[in-house]
Amino acid sequence: MTLLAADIGGTNVRLCLARAGESRFLAEQTYASADFASFNDVLRRFLVDVSAGTIGSACIAVAGPIRESADGQTVKVTNLPWEIGATALQKEFGFSKLRLINDFEAIGYGIEALGEKDFVVLQPGHPVAHGPRAVIGAGTGLGQAILVWQGERYEVIATEGGHTEFGPTDDLQIELARYLIKRFGRASYERVLSGPGLVRLYEFLRGQGVVAESTVVVETMKTADPAAAIVDAALAHADPLAAMALDLFVRIYGAQAGNLALTAGATGGVYLAGGIAPKIISRLRDILFLDAFRSKGNMSAYVENIPVRVVMNPKVGLIGAVAVAARGLPTQ
Repeated sequence: MTLLAADIGGTNVRLCLARAGESRFLAEQTYASADFASFNDVLRRFLVDVSAGTIGSACIAVAGPIRESADGQTVKVTNLPWEIGATALQKEFGFSKLRLINDFEAIGYGIEALGEKDFVVLQPGHPVAHGPRAVIGAGTGLGQAILVWQGERYEVIATEGGHTEFGPTDDLQIELARYLIKRFGRASYERVLSGPGLVRLYEFLRGQGVVAESTVVVETMKTADPAAAIVDAALAHADPLAAMALDLFVRIYGAQAGNLALTAGATGGVYLAGGIAPKIISRLRDILFLDAFRSKGNMSAYVENIPVRVVMNPKVGLIGAVAVAARGLPTQ
């Protein structure tokens, strides 16, 4: 049976066709989310582009909380003006089975199918067999999930933990919290640990007047993705302000990853996913991230034993969605 999987993020929509029990995709496409008025429009385009035939089971991974009701599953995409209903999708496209899941739920299931080459180890730790695991990832937003062993495999619990209140850890971050509250009425981790969040950190530090802003970075931010411009300047050691913003981002990322490790009791490991981590892997390998991750008072020794890995495979969400679409189906 041909399976369809989709991974819907605020920036891109990835889709693929696959078969149960096979690791390779039959077809795969990525589309810019902003180019379409709805996910239905994206799906129609994909099915034409790949000349898809009959599709049986489908799984759609979405950046947003899935709601279950008597009328079926629905979701409002967090960073897009899209609403998706499983019943309407199934009726229009004729899928025999369709499931909506959170995008970080899909990542959690996808991690199980990856190999060692798909990870970069930040902290080896001492993993506990079948211990809980946690996934956190900054991209257009901030996703988090928890994996719990259920006898034969890990099951994934989707969360909206990225929207919890930001907890500053020093005087500069206290000022950042004040800045966010004044600007948005509330300070959450997603406000800083995301692409738009990195830009906010840059703007906050610029307002502090610690170092002058580079005209080169300013002009680049006007014509390219602002977060990418900051990352590129910081990694090239071309701009002190960009470097300070990225360092602050990394420290907060480490602190919140450690918070999630404690909350989940993630003795099986913490995984960094999302689009940003692979792009700043050299900074994540620096001591800033792990210092913040481990700085947990009398729980520091506890988190020092927790493995920390970066997921480098950008298809992990699609891989997980394929695995969910294939559940209960016979393999070839």
